[in-house]
Formats: sequence, C-alpha cells, structure tokens
Amino acid sequence: MLKIPEKSLLNNQHFDYGDSFVKKFIHKDQNLNSGQIGKLFFTSSSTWIKKLFSLRNRIVKIFGLKIPEGQNEHATDLKYEPGDQIGLFKIFNKTHNEIIIGEDDSHLNFRVSLLLDDHNSLNKKRKLTITTLVQYNNWWGRLYFFPVKPFHKIIVAAKIDAIIKNL
Repeated sequence: MLKIPEKSLLNNQHFDYGDSFVKKFIHKDQNLNSGQIGKLFFTSSSTWIKKLFSLRNRIVKIFGLKIPEGQNEHATDLKYEPGDQIGLFKIFNKTHNEIIIGEDDSHLNFRVSLLLDDHNSLNKKRKLTITTLVQYNNWWGRLYFFPVKPFHKIIVAAKIDAIIKNL
C-alpha cells in the first residue's frame, strides 16, 4: 500500500492507483517554494517526454479524451496559483511547500503532488516527493491507464531528476 506523505494535501484521498517518488538534494535558497518547483515541473521536460505526450494526445483525441489546447502549455509567465491551467494540468491547491496539479476527465481523475519537505537551515538538505493518485471513473479508465502506467513511472522518475538538476 502506498504511503502518502503525512504532510501532503493528498492525505486521506480516495484512489485506485498511487505511487510516490522521493529524491533528496541540497539547495542553498531557504525561500525555495512550491511555485518554483511547479514551474520546473513544466519547464524541465526532455524531448522524449514531449514526444510521448504528443503521441498520447494524438491517440486519445480519437477517443474523445481531454488534450491540451495549446494555451499556457509551457507557462513560464504564470504565478502557479489554484485555477491556473498549464496544458492538460490544472492547479488545484497550493501551499508554500506543496502544489497539487491534475485533471478530471470522463475516464479517470488524477492528482500529482509536488511536495518540498525537510528544510534544515544548517545543512541545506531538502527532499522532493512527487506523489500521483489516480481514481478510475469507469472500465475505460482502467483500460487507458494499464499501458500508461509503465511510462508514467519512467516519466516521473525522469521529471524529479530534471527538477533537481535545474534548481
């Protein structure tokens, strides 16, 4: 069973699938916040990730699922506040240390938490946890996520490395 970080806004949420990726790093800026991490999440994509999402969008469009409409797809000028839309992702909630992004669709709903934790001003150690929760709305959601799951895990692992590299 997935253990959602105790301090996460996603704690006590219902989900059918969940995973969490954690990476420790050292950062000098004591004011590092969830908005900065959110921006890096959207601007730190490798070419292969962009190509996978492009392929995904072409395939799911045939089935009537949501795809990004092109506006704010890279979103470097947004404040990363609740209600902002970045491509397929909507910002649902935000605190100083956590930002919750995701989307609700006919087949499934998902939330992604980017949680910054363990700030220690003496040694600058930090920890970033990316938690994903998926709730299936019907059999189509299960069918959709089955082939997506292995790619999801690879993409999130690459994303957390890219975010930390770009800090």
